[in-house]
Amino acid sequence: MMLVETFVRIVDAGSLSAAARALATTQPTISRRLKSLEKSLGVRLLQRSTHAMKLTDDGMRCYARAKELIAGWQEFESEIRGAVDEPVGMLRVVAPHAFGQQQLVAPLAAYLARYPRMTVDWVLHDRTPDFIGEGIDCAIRVGEVPDPSMVAIRLGDVPRIVIATPGLFDGRALPAHPDELAALPWIAVSHYYRDEVALTHARTGDTVRVPVQPRLYTDNLYAMRSAVTLGVGAALGSRWALREELDAGRLVQLVPDWQASPLPIWLIYPPARFYPARLRRFIDIMRVAVPQAYGVVAPPDTRRPRESGEPY
Repeated sequence: MMLVETFVRIVDAGSLSAAARALATTQPTISRRLKSLEKSLGVRLLQRSTHAMKLTDDGMRCYARAKELIAGWQEFESEIRGAVDEPVGMLRVVAPHAFGQQQLVAPLAAYLARYPRMTVDWVLHDRTPDFIGEGIDCAIRVGEVPDPSMVAIRLGDVPRIVIATPGLFDGRALPAHPDELAALPWIAVSHYYRDEVALTHARTGDTVRVPVQPRLYTDNLYAMRSAVTLGVGAALGSRWALREELDAGRLVQLVPDWQASPLPIWLIYPPARFYPARLRRFIDIMRVAVPQAYGVVAPPDTRRPRESGEPY
């Protein structure tokens, strides 16, 4: 089975070197496994050159059948171990820089304490990963899900507010309406807004679009927070990340009756016939931990019927 799994990982990853990284081994080892599988089957599975790799006809048939065999074996293992099987092995998770550095480490530690036979590769970046090529089990993402083929579980919504340091106004009155925000210097969080912010009144539902001229662009929430505190400009940010500065008076909320649309938090992973216990248990923990850690708004019905592709 190891040889078959290695062959599938080579095809999914696109190269022997990428498969070696995903399997935490060396390229010569991957090459030997591939040759052993080809020898045992008596066929050539891959045509390789310096710059390209292509499945042979036999390789295409083998790949399709191998995927079925692996899924069937995983289901068989799950049935033998029972529904409450203990997770074992490596879980690879991608989380956003800001979310993954502080609050999410506590539920991650709880996961590792509860399942001592598990190891987690906790990767922090804000782009959508190549799940197959990088060997990623799941990702936590803030904002929209760019790939509709992914299974996406909504963990909650993050409220966002407009903030600035009091010193930015030099004793002048704070803005009372979103229209007054356009005259301020701004800091843009590139993933979510660049030259315009949309704010909605909490009571009336009226929406105003405010053009902004940023003096600083960043893709990092903590860098934005630091720059706002230093008086570079106003910004739109997640309330949970700004709570300490607001409570201490280092920052103030502007136009408090107006807020941007909340950002959804998703846990995403590729669709599959079978989901291992390590992923199922991680989802169980994150569904509870994310709303608790960030004070986010939970989904309207947290006990809704199973979403398509959800591993339950």
